[in-house]
Amino acid sequence: MIGGGPAGLTAAFEAQSAGFKTVVLEKDGRYLGGLARTVVYQGYRFDIGGHRFFTKNDDVARWWQARLPDEFISVKRSSRIFYRRRFFDYPLRPWNALTNLGPLTSLACVASYFWARCFPRKPERSFEDWVINRFGQRLFRIFFKTYTEKIWGISTTELSADWAAQRIRGLSLSRAIINAFRKGPGSDGGAVIKTLVDRFHYPRLGPGQMWERTAEQFRAMGGDLRMGMAATRIHHAAGRVTAITARDEAGAEVRFEADDFILSMPLREAALGFDPPLPAAVRAAAERLSYRDFLTVALVIEGPNPFPDNWIYIHDETVRLGRIQNFKNWSEAMIGAPGTTCLGLEYFCFAGDGLWTMPDADLLALGRREIVQLGLVTDDQVRGGTVVRAEKAYPVYRQGYEDDVTLIREAFTLHAANLQVVGRNGMHRYNNQDHSMLTAMLAVKNLQGGHFSLWNVNSDAEYHEEVRAAAPT
Repeated sequence: MIGGGPAGLTAAFEAQSAGFKTVVLEKDGRYLGGLARTVVYQGYRFDIGGHRFFTKNDDVARWWQARLPDEFISVKRSSRIFYRRRFFDYPLRPWNALTNLGPLTSLACVASYFWARCFPRKPERSFEDWVINRFGQRLFRIFFKTYTEKIWGISTTELSADWAAQRIRGLSLSRAIINAFRKGPGSDGGAVIKTLVDRFHYPRLGPGQMWERTAEQFRAMGGDLRMGMAATRIHHAAGRVTAITARDEAGAEVRFEADDFILSMPLREAALGFDPPLPAAVRAAAERLSYRDFLTVALVIEGPNPFPDNWIYIHDETVRLGRIQNFKNWSEAMIGAPGTTCLGLEYFCFAGDGLWTMPDADLLALGRREIVQLGLVTDDQVRGGTVVRAEKAYPVYRQGYEDDVTLIREAFTLHAANLQVVGRNGMHRYNNQDHSMLTAMLAVKNLQGGHFSLWNVNSDAEYHEEVRAAAPT
């Protein structure tokens, strides 16, 4: 197993439980859980982004409960958009949005929406096309463009419509209005309506608690977990992988031979790591795959809790800050001292750019300056903090990425019949934690003689928190 995140550790636990002799190689020398790890700073625990434990899959839900039977808490979901120093409900609620925008802007938004409905963009290739067709140009620029470009670092015209289809499928201005004003069954005979879950489960000490416990149980069963081991080469011959070479933190290389391999490392790195190399066209496809990196400036805040939300989206072009997590509103047990909270200020970047290479002291100063500028806390409330960087947090859905992934998949089938890729980065698919885990579970079933297509997991492109709720009566 390559990778100690949700997918890699789930696969390792399931394989070891099934009687396989399992070795896990994890690049990080300290933390398990990948992006779902929990970092500790002076008694404060915080996520690298927020990780809700919500799933529609009963097997995944039971798996979580089996690992942490007494450690889950139920958390009320609360998230808003911060725009022009006002809070907008998220998901968008028409009256709240229109009141905050004012009558003139609201009328312009409505007119823009009807124009988009009468003259839709065809074909829908980009994220921008998809959203404008459902919300109109004006609302797109207010609520989607700035934040989306902060996340991805590319224009919304370059981002594939797949991103919108996967994350906000079925959402539109008309649906938001209908759901907001609906008082009873409609002409569809009382069909249920879609909404977002308003509560979710969460480990008392953060998501890393899940993966720390999983690792303990894996080792107790005899599993071999190697930390600080980065896979560098994938050796193959006669259509099968024969071994993987990994480098430890001291630079020494170790070769691991096995009968079967499950990888959750980035698909780009996997494809480029084959020895001998894969065909030039496949390597070129891998080179085109890109990732968005991410860093958290965690600030300890003294005094009253600054806002009730779990997280806030920052739609403000005057700051580089993209999103803020308030970890006290996730779990009180994660906060190191009474009368304080920990805010996770999230910045999206590319490894090697100006933000990524900025010294920690400068990043702490930037975060402090921007959160005070937004008016969410005062300068004298900030009591220090720390910085955590996360590489390859998000696979980028550039237009055309699907063709590149397909080419790599076909090459793996031809040259690596005993290799399976799982998880978000392993498949270059924006899977959520439960979907990543499900790919891992099915991969182990394949080792036991199953014939499951891991690529069908989450293939319905349905937003992971969208549920059907009974229409009000």
